[in-house]
Amino acid sequence: MAVPKELMQHNQTAILLKIPSYRNFLCTRLFLTLGFQMQAVIVGWELFKLTKDPFSLGLIGLAEAIPAIGVALYAGHIADVYNRKSIMRLAILVLLLASVGLNLALHQALGDSVSFWVYTFIFISGIARGFYAPASFSLISQLVPRELLARGSTLNSTTWQFAAVVGPAFGGFAYAYIGLQGSFFIISSLMFLSFLAISQVKVAKPLSAASVQTEPILGRLKEGINFVFGNKVILSALSLDLFSVLFGGATALLPVFADEILQTGPQGLGFLKAAPSFGAVLTMIYLSMRKPIHKAGIVLLKAVACFGICMLLFGLSESFWLSLFVLFLSGAFDSVSVVIRSNILQLQTPDHMRGRVSSVNTIFIGSSNEIGAFESGLAAKLLGTAQSVVFGACITLGVVGLTWWKAPSLKALTFDDLQR
Repeated sequence: MAVPKELMQHNQTAILLKIPSYRNFLCTRLFLTLGFQMQAVIVGWELFKLTKDPFSLGLIGLAEAIPAIGVALYAGHIADVYNRKSIMRLAILVLLLASVGLNLALHQALGDSVSFWVYTFIFISGIARGFYAPASFSLISQLVPRELLARGSTLNSTTWQFAAVVGPAFGGFAYAYIGLQGSFFIISSLMFLSFLAISQVKVAKPLSAASVQTEPILGRLKEGINFVFGNKVILSALSLDLFSVLFGGATALLPVFADEILQTGPQGLGFLKAAPSFGAVLTMIYLSMRKPIHKAGIVLLKAVACFGICMLLFGLSESFWLSLFVLFLSGAFDSVSVVIRSNILQLQTPDHMRGRVSSVNTIFIGSSNEIGAFESGLAAKLLGTAQSVVFGACITLGVVGLTWWKAPSLKALTFDDLQR
């Protein structure tokens, strides 16, 4: 799958998009993310409407994080020894069935039992996502040449961000104009299209011999964990994401901001949910057309600091348009860190360990996003919604300062280091 040097002088994106299986892989990511983002907006709005309790929104994150983190290490091992495409197909099928279950639970609206069934189906989704993530991360290296792996990873992230822009806004409008049932029909259709797309992927590059060896599972899991914790650059990058987003994220509280502080409806909530991803996708498109970021470590730290400042301003804002703008900027800065971290993982991880390293990454990311949502809900209940966001943003800025001081290897990282 080597790419001639003369071709490398042309647009790498065009070369990648000529690979049919890689195109189908991107379609899989696109359709699944669109459906999942629509579902997140609708479920969050419905649950808050039923409970009027911001803590219930935090529990959504916890219900998804616990199973995803619980199965992550085993799922990473599975992704390193079994067919990654088959794992993704099964995970998408389970996500589709869980979405149907969520629709039925919300449609029936059986008093207090609704919350139980919503959390149950979200728990099931968390298990499926725990297996999907390492398989999806690992499959890219089997579809594209190593020379194009960094660009392929960036395009994969850009596709996710594009879907995360359209999904929440579309979910808000769909819910407002065609209702719960019509919205979930669209969600199910998108997930089914994702299943069809991954079925069309043809994996030409088999797993390496190191992946299929039959050593004990505990030894393989330990090998993956030791690799991450022994690589100071990877560990620093993952830790920075973990603690900054764990405390600095506010997406779980957006239904509360939309309803009580900014006083907009589900349409406004859709825009608020989409704003960070809109900023992210524009930034990622720009990054995909330019040369790789040279001083990657410095830029990563600065981007996370700017993200923290944006979340601080969001917590202080009482204007819908100002909130929309700073959320847009927060997504732009966050996307820079996503691209750099993704390139670090793709380029510094051996092929036979991608599943297990990705599973450790899933634990970190799951902790920062889903458990961060639980932390946001709990902090909002104790401190107040806006105050909790301001507090979390200050913690994020402190984490950046500590990482700048304590992680010189990350600060000194350049793209040339990643390519070695």
